Amino acid sequence: MEKEKKALLIRYLVCFCVASGIVLAVFAIKGFFTENAKTNIQILHDAFFTAGILFVLFSGMLFLSSEGAFLGVGYVLGRAVKAVFIPFGRKDHETYAEYRERKLGTKKPSSGTPIFLTGLLFVVVSIIFLIIWYQM
Repeated sequence: MEKEKKALLIRYLVCFCVASGIVLAVFAIKGFFTENAKTNIQILHDAFFTAGILFVLFSGMLFLSSEGAFLGVGYVLGRAVKAVFIPFGRKDHETYAEYRERKLGTKKPSSGTPIFLTGLLFVVVSIIFLIIWYQM
């Protein structure tokens, strides 16, 4: 049980560090801080919103991927590569139904919860900065 908690804590810390890195990257792009307080709050909002929304959208993509939404794209691209680059690649024909069954049968549990919750935290912080910005 202790090992599971430690692994979960490491996932949250990694997500937080990556999101903080995105915030620092936005700071570097937009300029760190100026003399104007309203501009500083806007930069903080932009940085936290960018990191938060990227994480929320990425967790959504992970969820869609775990449900099999992109299996058709993988099947078509795999068939195209076999047809173009591999000689005699068309001999072993696997139907889409067999491909889908094989891919969904080896499904491993994907936990996008730390990514989603970290993104949600950063979006909430950005909304707080937005409220402060509107009050100025």
